[in-house]
Amino acid sequence: MEHWSDFFPLIFLPFKLIVLGIGMFFAIKWHVDRDNQEREKRRQRERPKL
Repeated sequence: MEHWSDFFPLIFLPFKLIVLGIGMFFAIKWHVDRDNQEREKRRQRERPKL
């Protein structure tokens, strides 16, 4: 039987890539949503009231 450390990279690397990929997705989404909120606030302030 092979040692457990032979399988470690095969399990850890895909897990790490999945976790980091999900984290990057939500980080980018958070920044885009925040930017959209700022743009909407700026648009509301600059819009002339009728």
